[in-house]
Amino acid sequence: MTQGLPLTVKRSIELIGLVLLAFAINQGQQILIPILMAAFAAIALLPFYRFLVRIKLPNSIAIVLSILLMLIVIALVVIFITYQLKPLINNYASIKLNITNHINYLSQWFIDKTNISSAQQTKIINKQTSIFLDSAGNYLSTAAGSVSLVLMFFGLLPIYTFLILFYKDVLIQFLFMWFQKDEKEQVGLALKGTVSIIQSYIVGLLIQFTYMTILLGGALLLFGIKYALLIAIIFAILNLIPYVGALVGNFIGVLLTLSSSPSLGPVFTVLICIGVVQLLDNNILMPAIVGSKIKINALVSLFGVFMGAALAGIPGMFLSLPLMAVLKVIFDHTEQFKKWGVLFGDEKPSSKAYMKVRNWHK
Repeated sequence: MTQGLPLTVKRSIELIGLVLLAFAINQGQQILIPILMAAFAAIALLPFYRFLVRIKLPNSIAIVLSILLMLIVIALVVIFITYQLKPLINNYASIKLNITNHINYLSQWFIDKTNISSAQQTKIINKQTSIFLDSAGNYLSTAAGSVSLVLMFFGLLPIYTFLILFYKDVLIQFLFMWFQKDEKEQVGLALKGTVSIIQSYIVGLLIQFTYMTILLGGALLLFGIKYALLIAIIFAILNLIPYVGALVGNFIGVLLTLSSSPSLGPVFTVLICIGVVQLLDNNILMPAIVGSKIKINALVSLFGVFMGAALAGIPGMFLSLPLMAVLKVIFDHTEQFKKWGVLFGDEKPSSKAYMKVRNWHK
């Protein structure tokens, strides 16, 4: 359609398309995000669904059993987290005392270093607390109004997943009908690559969540850290968000440790344990699981996480990396958008190509 257009017009159309896509995601996130998550869930469940079909189960029953498996896994994770939160709630008095002691210690440190009296500190803290509580009140009132949306989201997820699996052949036929005969081979390869990369990514994340919880939780238990499993679970979940999640996970781990310990020693233990487990995860375990499948460079990944957060909040952050991986597969199989695939990838240009680019102005 755009073959006869000048290069500048083509680039302008591509950029306008990206802006319109971002606008559509932002405005229609309550519709699009559940559908996207259901599509990923359906692709992840395909192997189990096909196994059930091969053993002669009816199509509808195979789909229902596949979705039931997904819901059981989610329910087990939620129950496990809830069980780990109980001691935290029951020890509220002890937590309050520890936090008060840490605040008093920090206040005295400020007095020694800055000569700001405790009365002045209290005034500043009260002012900032008032601002924070006003903002938090507005946020909570908005969140309370969106509880129905959360329930609708999780209610729609299994329904969408069922319908996508049930009508998968119709959706594939619809996709192929958009392309000419000579393009269908590349479309098929892109579709196969998309399914493979999503399955590898989701299975890899489940494996990563499991071993991160076991390794970090085991290490913290070994050193006698309170709420060890809770810290491990929270960190394992947040670590699914590229780059940003690990930072937030470290922060929450420190807060939980401070609230449960009168001294600062356990905080350093938690940070060291998290650092060692992350080192193993980033350099040995995760590359061996999904590293050969997903090759998105760090710059684009970080940009995608923040863009996902801006467009669709927390779900957008979780979906950012698999979506970029899918886009890279599509770009790599499309001549018109292959340059975007190069931008997304982590492959460095060959020395000859690099020399040509570096010396373009000579």
